[in-house]
Amino acid sequence: MEIAGEISLSENAGATMRKWREIFGITQVELARHLGITVSTISDYEGNRRKSPGTHVVRRFVNSLFEIDQKKGGQISQKLTEKESPSEQFFQVHEFARGITLKDFVGVVKGKVLTNDDLLDKKIYGYTLIDSIKVILEMPFNYFQSLYGNINERVFIFTGVSSGRSPMVVLRVNSSKPSAVIFHGLEQSKVDRLAIKISEKERIPIILTKIPLDKMKEELNKI
Repeated sequence: MEIAGEISLSENAGATMRKWREIFGITQVELARHLGITVSTISDYEGNRRKSPGTHVVRRFVNSLFEIDQKKGGQISQKLTEKESPSEQFFQVHEFARGITLKDFVGVVKGKVLTNDDLLDKKIYGYTLIDSIKVILEMPFNYFQSLYGNINERVFIFTGVSSGRSPMVVLRVNSSKPSAVIFHGLEQSKVDRLAIKISEKERIPIILTKIPLDKMKEELNKI
């Protein structure tokens, strides 16, 4: 199972367990009750105050996430099992080992926030690097949901952007929304007014950055 493998291979197993519990929207209390253990035990694992969990613990943990989710309607489980495998010619999806705030994300990419700076405390769990021209002109529509990887709480990083209008229009008409968008290499003076209006209406922060792409990916992939 993908989740179990990620936890077992992670250098910070506790943070990875916490990330997946948060992705499923399950509290420590709910998980502890389902497993028949104390909340402090869950907290100790997530805080790495216990030795790295063995295969048995990881399997019980992952199974419990899915079982609790099924009792709530199974939305996360369904999304994970139906996820497609899109071509990387259009975009690249990366999941973080732990959740970070948008504010921390902006710091890593040396970004400038243009809109909705009151949302920087939101937590995100990954990013999707998108070739905006290929996605808008060539990508099959049924790939779109796969842009979100395992969870919507992520940042879309658009490259090859001329004004930002097209990406924001696409996001405006889609039911799923990222937590924020980055326009890589775009000058502030060239950001389209409609893109800004859509950002403000949909509450999707726009961030600009000129950090070299390889450097940005290197720093983000350390999270």
